Amino acid sequence: MDADVPGTVLKRERTRDAVLELIESRSPGDAIPSERALCALLGVSRPTVRAAVDELVAAGLLVREHGRGMFVAPAKITQELVAGDRALGVPQAAGAWSSRLLEFTTLQAGARVGRKLRMSPAAEIVYVARLRLVDGAPMAIEHLHIRAELVPGLSAQELESGDLYEHLRATHGVHVHEAVQAIEPTVVTRAEAGLLDVPELSPALLFERLTSDTTSRPVEYVHSLYRGDRYRIVSRLALGPAAEVAPDLEGHHPGIPPGDFAHGDAITSSTRGDIQTGG
Repeated sequence: MDADVPGTVLKRERTRDAVLELIESRSPGDAIPSERALCALLGVSRPTVRAAVDELVAAGLLVREHGRGMFVAPAKITQELVAGDRALGVPQAAGAWSSRLLEFTTLQAGARVGRKLRMSPAAEIVYVARLRLVDGAPMAIEHLHIRAELVPGLSAQELESGDLYEHLRATHGVHVHEAVQAIEPTVVTRAEAGLLDVPELSPALLFERLTSDTTSRPVEYVHSLYRGDRYRIVSRLALGPAAEVAPDLEGHHPGIPPGDFAHGDAITSSTRGDIQTGG
């Protein structure tokens, strides 16, 4: 598919979410409808369904069995990175970060995103897909889902220049406070590879983040795909009591572009990401 055709990114995104909804409503080992049945159910083409299913198979959420069909994969083993109670600000990362908008629209949240944002599936969200670049080189693809009621008049220009959370604070009075984020290894699809300028099935890091404001109200749900050859994570784990630690001034929080928690807004975590050269 041509990623530059209007609506293409959104169609893939909504198809992926619909299949995820089916997976999350079932148990490991349960069957899901065939690709042909999914096409009829979702009203999309076979290539669109195949791309979504391929991505979920590569992510380890679905299993294909030749001659039998597709099944929900066994549950993953989860290891929690414990951050303690210290809230960390997010320092700047190396390089000049910029964005290229791929999609920008307002639509209904749907069941899955509505559940994450604690809002009605019929309520409106702002959906944004953007390509993040460092020194002009593609680094990540972000899919943002923001409560529309919080950002009246949000413009495409705000999403392409500066940092999002600064715009939310200064223009819309939204003060982000905490982010809960999950990180998994994955590989890129053909469409994602074209945007990130890497070979198909290249390794990548998948970030899923739910950001809340100072009243614990969910503000946005984001999932981002970062190039595995250019991005790594370093975790700092508290193994016992220690003296007060000075802020770490290098790197930035994985999955969150530099500056997005600026001006005193903080997140509760001690995991950071580093941009690597080469690869």
